[in-house]
Amino acid sequence: MSTKLHFNNFLTRIAFCVCFILFFSVVNAQDTIQRPSKTEFWRKVRFGGGIGVGVGSDYTNIAVAPSAVYDVNEYVSVGLGLQYGYVKQKSLFNSQLYGASLIGLVNPIEEVQLSAELEQLRVNNTYTQFSPHIKDNFWNTALFLGVGYRTENVTIGIRYNVLYKEANNVYSQAWMPFIRIYF
Repeated sequence: MSTKLHFNNFLTRIAFCVCFILFFSVVNAQDTIQRPSKTEFWRKVRFGGGIGVGVGSDYTNIAVAPSAVYDVNEYVSVGLGLQYGYVKQKSLFNSQLYGASLIGLVNPIEEVQLSAELEQLRVNNTYTQFSPHIKDNFWNTALFLGVGYRTENVTIGIRYNVLYKEANNVYSQAWMPFIRIYF
């Protein structure tokens, strides 16, 4: 019986050594597989957006819209954007807008950029010319389709909001020029 126990103990040790060697071979082989590193991902990410300030007699308009896109390849980029806007006309109204957007860019040739941007904004309007003030708070969805001339990291163009509604008091018209910069 002790010979059998000694033999089983010997087989257990051999099996353990074989498993140990196989395990390290598999682990070592996995280390040689090229996995995308974070630096490779971040090399394809570009940041940009827009900022705007409009000030006049009893009028203020401030807009901040940062965004980031990921270059899928040399022709297609996808990304996300945030937006905040504040507009005030003294003794008439003030408005705060905030939201996010999904961005798609296609460059069929180097100088031309086609874009699609789905935007969801929360709009908080207060009409101050009335007493008591009238509040009009709602969500607005816009789908902008655009075309622009691109040179390096700057694109100048025009876009059209296919979901434009004049009654929403968000945009004054469906057509909108733009300047887009990504670094």
